[in-house]
Amino acid sequence: MKKINLYNFKKDRYRKARGGYSRFLNLYCTGCKSFLLLYQKDGPGILKRLYMDRIFAPVELTDLQKKDYKENLVCNHCKNIIGFSIIYEKENRKSFHLKQGTFTKKVTKRK
Repeated sequence: MKKINLYNFKKDRYRKARGGYSRFLNLYCTGCKSFLLLYQKDGPGILKRLYMDRIFAPVELTDLQKKDYKENLVCNHCKNIIGFSIIYEKENRKSFHLKQGTFTKKVTKRK
């Protein structure tokens, strides 16, 4: 059975600044292959950081932008550290700086 994505892209100044091109990514832990989160990637290029306001699932991670969150992004199953909590100074946005090689990603189709 296929998963149906019921999320809509966030359309704001950040998306427009990156050319208006967006896609949803499913991120998985490379250690245990478990699902980490659903993320909206704006613009071209590699995935260096995850902006907290672009995380759509799971529910525990969706409202981190509103909180004073300073913890690492960790896999719930194998406790592998995926990224570190930072404030991206150029845009003054809360984000996770990702450790390359700790996650894999798959582009999902919007239904």
